[in-house]
Amino acid sequence: MKNKFTPFLLFLLLGIFSLESCTQTESEDKDETFLPLVKIEKAELKTFKHKISVQGNVETDQDVLLNSEMGGSVTKIHVVEGQKVTQGQVLVSLDASILASNANEIRTQLNYAEYMLSKQEELHKRGVGTEFEYETAKNQVNSLKSRLGSISSQQNKTTIRAPFSGTIDRVFAKDGQVVGPQIPLVRLVNNNNINVVADISEKHFSSIEVGTIMEVSFPNYKDTTVIMAVNNVGQYIEPVNRTFSIKAILNNNKVFLPNMLAELNITDMEVPNALVIAAKGIIKDQNNNDFVYVAKEKSKNRYTVSKVMVSVIEKYKGEAFIKVLDGVLKPGSFVITAGAKGITEKDIVRI
Repeated sequence: MKNKFTPFLLFLLLGIFSLESCTQTESEDKDETFLPLVKIEKAELKTFKHKISVQGNVETDQDVLLNSEMGGSVTKIHVVEGQKVTQGQVLVSLDASILASNANEIRTQLNYAEYMLSKQEELHKRGVGTEFEYETAKNQVNSLKSRLGSISSQQNKTTIRAPFSGTIDRVFAKDGQVVGPQIPLVRLVNNNNINVVADISEKHFSSIEVGTIMEVSFPNYKDTTVIMAVNNVGQYIEPVNRTFSIKAILNNNKVFLPNMLAELNITDMEVPNALVIAAKGIIKDQNNNDFVYVAKEKSKNRYTVSKVMVSVIEKYKGEAFIKVLDGVLKPGSFVITAGAKGITEKDIVRI
């Protein structure tokens, strides 16, 4: 009789144990659905970079409008738009016929004055002529030479030459046109060496120096980024907008033109081995202090929560470089980045 009921009792006990186990699992699953749901991201030890973005402009020191220092009519234009020219090359010639006529007249007078001076010198040596007549003749020669030199200088100004090598961008003058000293004749540009300039807020003055690296992009060349170094930092703060200027030089330029817009991303902070977390995980308490919640795994998909006070040194593109003030937060720690509002250190949370 004893052997007959033993299998039945064993089956009954197994059934009760299985039922209790299922009930317990269902209870645990049911409890888990009431736990706060959060998102976490790991804290990292890495190089933290902070950049400032400003709008700049492309400039060149060799961009000039050339005009004549003398008035007159244009007799010949020696260049066309787009033409490459070298320093000293003749670009435009003005009518210099009147000056040439005046120069010939003065040369004739100078020849006669020099003849009279030679005669006065002979008389002066023999003691016949007077000192006054000799000095008068010498003064006349010097005066005419000075006038001739002045006219020669004016004649040179009727020929417009390239002050540097470059490209003729525009030709404003026309053959036969009467021009004055204020009328532009041609625009000469050399874009081989350009400057990228920008105005930076004075709060960044201490972190930008000669040699600071920046990434320069151009709205009209969206796929083009140039790595440049700051060549000059302004030593004056503009009182109107509280900015200082910076300049970077780009040599052997073949693409960019003066007055193009530029966008500068300047690295003003680079810290190796920085403790970096997601900036969205930082919360402020009622005293305006920064803190984060750190999650530590207790069991499967169950995490305890601890509050860690931090100091935010800098933020950039969703990341924050921090210093731990109170609590435990180290590389690899899980920082709660979503769902942190409303939870406390007593809560158990799930991911």
